[in-house]
Amino acid sequence: MIKTPYLLFLGDAPDQLAAKVARGIGDWRPDNVVGQLRLEGCRADVGAPDMSLQEAWDKGARTLVIGVANRGGVISPSWKAVLHQALDMGYDLASGLHNLLRDEPDLVAVANSAGRMLHDVRIPSVKYPIASGVKRTGKRCLPVGTDCSVGKMYTALCMEKAMHAKGMKATFRATGQTGILITGDGVPLDAVIADFMAGSIEHLTPDNEADHWDLIEGQGSLFHASYSGVTMALVHGGQPDALILCDEPGRAHMRGLPDYQMPSLEQVRDMALSLARIVNPACQAVGVSLNTSAMGDSEALEYCRSVEKRLGLPAVDPFRHGAEPLADALKAL
Repeated sequence: MIKTPYLLFLGDAPDQLAAKVARGIGDWRPDNVVGQLRLEGCRADVGAPDMSLQEAWDKGARTLVIGVANRGGVISPSWKAVLHQALDMGYDLASGLHNLLRDEPDLVAVANSAGRMLHDVRIPSVKYPIASGVKRTGKRCLPVGTDCSVGKMYTALCMEKAMHAKGMKATFRATGQTGILITGDGVPLDAVIADFMAGSIEHLTPDNEADHWDLIEGQGSLFHASYSGVTMALVHGGQPDALILCDEPGRAHMRGLPDYQMPSLEQVRDMALSLARIVNPACQAVGVSLNTSAMGDSEALEYCRSVEKRLGLPAVDPFRHGAEPLADALKAL
């Protein structure tokens, strides 16, 4: 088990999106967070108190969580001094990066010397099967996005909260490092061998009660040249009954791909439905989740209304305005 509470390490994150792991933990498990530690040049802020290693230790922090999700998922050399110092002080380290803590000889040596733990949450802990495509009981909802980091995880978590408030049966199913650090369980999908990715999602969302909803954390985008594979695994392994279309208005291009323009919500709807109906012919697109964090209040509401009118689906910012309309859309199925 990863010891709590956490000190969130933001390193030298260049923007808010790069610190999405830390932000997710701060938003959904604030009781587990003592503060944040930022290096010079860090442009991210998740709203936790800025603290040194010593200050956070004195407040009870026992695990330094690398809260950065940079391109390629690498441990930066500029972080090493802080990571070494943390281990020497008695902290454990936790990370969801592709670059594993256990593959860094210097960190392993310091951890062994100090008697500390290195937690790599991106290592699959289960031997997953190849997908069978057999229909399972229960219901499943998958958020699908125009791009990476548009709010698919937040959408599923907000929907779980709203559905529980309505007395509905719902479970958030984590498929990435942030979701796993929030819930303590899940599938690190982008670290699963390709042939077994869809099978891992079948394993994550087994047979259930007829009125129970699995809310599967979305990943990547079918339109993203780098990360479309994980999305396909979610679509076919999840066999969703319902899709929620996710977007962050105002992006100039796909994240990390300046030569690729953003697809429209209509394109995402049509592409995702055509692929989902291969494994579940009854799948429907039932709502739209919009990340309006860059907009003012009135602009955000007006934009949601315009998308709702355009697509004929309930459109909300579930984190800002609540996910009740999306929960009601599932209840109606």
